[in-house]
Amino acid sequence: MGRGDARGENGYDLGAWAGLGWRRPWLGIAMSLFLFSLAGIPPTGGFLAKYVVFQAAVRSDRWLLAVVGVLNAVVGAAYYLRVVVAMWMKETEKDEEAFPLPVPAAMAWVMALSGAGVLYLGLAPGRLLDLVQSLAESLL
Repeated sequence: MGRGDARGENGYDLGAWAGLGWRRPWLGIAMSLFLFSLAGIPPTGGFLAKYVVFQAAVRSDRWLLAVVGVLNAVVGAAYYLRVVVAMWMKETEKDEEAFPLPVPAAMAWVMALSGAGVLYLGLAPGRLLDLVQSLAESLL
């Protein structure tokens, strides 16, 4: 299977991610951060988003919805964290090239700004949440 074809029998070849964190540390860190956010692990914006949604479900007495959401989040986290494990804890195959092309500067900036936003939303979301709340109140 070539580098351009990342699909295996089941749809994905997790081995394509093997060793990315050690071959390209900044890409590995960024991808890990984004996957942690998708999984809802603190201190990322994904955790805040899931917390707010589940809190709203509980406040509106939709307990079943909250329980199903939490279970779905756990199942999703298992899939996301498998990729992180492959990136950092599995060795790459010897015959694969180690991503010979450099990351374009524009893509590096986008990843850095996105990563900063994900961390900001997880660590200090107060100002943004206040802004969103005031905007929502002005619409009502």
